[in-house]
Amino acid sequence: MPELEIKKEEVKTPPIMNVPKPIVQQTPTSSTNIIKKVIKEDEIDLYSININDIIVQIRIVTQEDKPVPQYIASITNISDTTRLILEKIRQEFVTRIDIEEMSKFEEAESTDIRTRFQNEIRKLLKRYFPRTDDKTTNMLINYLIEENLGLGKVEILLRDANLEEIVINNHVEAVWVYHRKHGWCHTNIKIPTEARIRHYSTMIGRDVGKEITTLNPLMDAHLATGDRVNATLMPISSKGNTITIRKFAADPWTITKFIQAGTISLEAAAFMWLGIQNELSILVAGGTGSGKTSTLNAISNFFPPNQRIISIEDTRELTLPSNLHWVPMETRLPNPEGKGGVTMLDLVVNSLRMRPDRIIVGEIRRKKEAEVLLEAAITGHSVYGTFHANNAEEVVMRMSNPPIDIPKQMLSALGLILVQNRNRRTGKRRTLQIAEITSSGDPNILMQLNPKKDVLTKINESKTTMETLELYTGMTKEEIDFDLKQKMQILQWMIKKKIEEVDAVGEVMANYYLGRLQLN
Repeated sequence: MPELEIKKEEVKTPPIMNVPKPIVQQTPTSSTNIIKKVIKEDEIDLYSININDIIVQIRIVTQEDKPVPQYIASITNISDTTRLILEKIRQEFVTRIDIEEMSKFEEAESTDIRTRFQNEIRKLLKRYFPRTDDKTTNMLINYLIEENLGLGKVEILLRDANLEEIVINNHVEAVWVYHRKHGWCHTNIKIPTEARIRHYSTMIGRDVGKEITTLNPLMDAHLATGDRVNATLMPISSKGNTITIRKFAADPWTITKFIQAGTISLEAAAFMWLGIQNELSILVAGGTGSGKTSTLNAISNFFPPNQRIISIEDTRELTLPSNLHWVPMETRLPNPEGKGGVTMLDLVVNSLRMRPDRIIVGEIRRKKEAEVLLEAAITGHSVYGTFHANNAEEVVMRMSNPPIDIPKQMLSALGLILVQNRNRRTGKRRTLQIAEITSSGDPNILMQLNPKKDVLTKINESKTTMETLELYTGMTKEEIDFDLKQKMQILQWMIKKKIEEVDAVGEVMANYYLGRLQLN
């Protein structure tokens, strides 16, 4: 009877070392001679994650022969010998139960299915490892369940809070990930077959009432955790079946994290706070992956707690402080019969009947959505949203020309435009521009990024914004400047006190608006 080899010691993350470690690759040049090639490797990050008591060590290394960092995941508390036996148990388990058929049961029966699987696996484990304690047995059950019912080793990537994107291109290539610190990385995880990738797509779609087939080879869906999923099937994606997962931020961005990361300057953050406090509508623009939604989430920290906020998204990505009067809403695609769909426009129109003070739209794409939102802004609602455009001038151009085709004069209801940018070479996300919209609908750029110095600099004086603030608040320009300096002091104090979590930031904002905030 084999002995179960489980490493009991606690896995401690050692300090990151930048000392090159050689990897020896053996390249045979003949039947008798072997030349050893040494490849330098630098370890740039090292940490561990716990998945149901399975300890996974993540190493990120750079290798001189690889163009991108390597993301290496390894389970540290299950030995290689034990893994071989677990694979034998898994194969025996698969022969006992038709997983493909069982996984088609309705969601209400999923708990019973999982219980049945756990019982079957427990019997097999007891046969192979009779002296295993309950805690270890449960850990191994979870390991085998995820290998059969879940997304296999992709589950490791889903549990890593440092990842933003997970990409499966086909079964030949290893899985790619986009890491918050290190950008695109190549992993050591591969999906064994194209059929397995298709099975994962089918399983994800079925959980949310979607289907992906040869006739319908494209699918947008989401996981129960809120992670967005796009899947394609061959031959539409000619190299193989694909799955792209954009992860929901478990630890959402806040304004203090943004400032500390250098994404936005202290002065710019204070200016956005001033605009939001005084109910100016704001559009966050930028290219794909520039951090538009994260920025929208960060500036939403400035909302006062005594106003009703309605957010509308295709998939929930925003996380606002819990002390806000916030109603999140999501669109819904029609079912395979073409029924039951709820569009962004449906929800925008409906939100106006819900007595909102502020309306947040995940992304503005179509003319009708833009028209309704701008009408809402003109009639006294504060409107916030994201929009695909690379700079402030492009926002106005795209908004005022087909297919959206909004009259330029109507754009003045927006108030401010904040443009985000991601440098694809360095991976850095930065606020590129902050602009106001003049009465003619043209942008007046107030602050712009100096890429060489990596500094957001003031390039023009505000006209429209200052006039609006003076009109509706009665403050003079000197009083507005003093207010901005006070906001900068509060933000600096929050950074010094390490107030970074979304609810903690929300509590500070609530105390500020109620006149209870004391800096100490």
